[in-house]
Amino acid sequence: MSDKSVPVKCCVVIPAFREDKRIAEVVRQVARHVPAVIVIDDGSDDATSEVAAKAGAVVLRHEVNKGKGAALDTGFEYARKNGFEAVITMDGDGQHEPDDVPRFVETYAQTGMPALVGNRMDDRRNMPFIRRMTNMYMSWLLSRKMGQHVPDTQCGYRLYKVDMIPQVFAQSGRFAAESEILMRISDLGLKIGAVPIKAVYRDEKSKINPLRDAFRFFSMLRDYDRKKRSNTSSK
Repeated sequence: MSDKSVPVKCCVVIPAFREDKRIAEVVRQVARHVPAVIVIDDGSDDATSEVAAKAGAVVLRHEVNKGKGAALDTGFEYARKNGFEAVITMDGDGQHEPDDVPRFVETYAQTGMPALVGNRMDDRRNMPFIRRMTNMYMSWLLSRKMGQHVPDTQCGYRLYKVDMIPQVFAQSGRFAAESEILMRISDLGLKIGAVPIKAVYRDEKSKINPLRDAFRFFSMLRDYDRKKRSNTSSK
């Protein structure tokens, strides 16, 4: 059953790096729910672009790997230029359930919230221990800094209202960009909602490096606070 008749012009943006084994099935499943699937091939040296396009995705390619933040920016730019009202972001490795797409669309249609973040924390039994502990701590810390509770700030399965996107482009690279986007949304005085989702954990090696990406996360917080103080003092 397709959900493409929902009264929200929505696309799905999927950053992908070396995902030729999973991306085709993800694209086919997601395409059941939205009129457009945009895959950002972030410098892959495998067949990611070819298999994604064959599965029906619009493929935008970075010639070199620039990181998830840059891939998201490319997808956001496409969504804005092509008149979409909302954009859903998700991973291309199969860890986000495509059948959860309608949950985001329905919640957005009902609430009008400009940002919705997937929440995996209601059912943490299958989440790897290190990732669970890291997510809980970072979500607590980021929620505290934002002044609003977001239960799973590290989840990349999200919906953004497109007309807000020009104000929230991230300057951080890699995975820290997604945390910075939430900070920027919160600084605009906007409410961030949560959508319960299912996460699928497979046996592939995660692209997240706990130590490296934790360092980038804290560096992002430091730089963001520094720039915020500088902007405040210059007014």
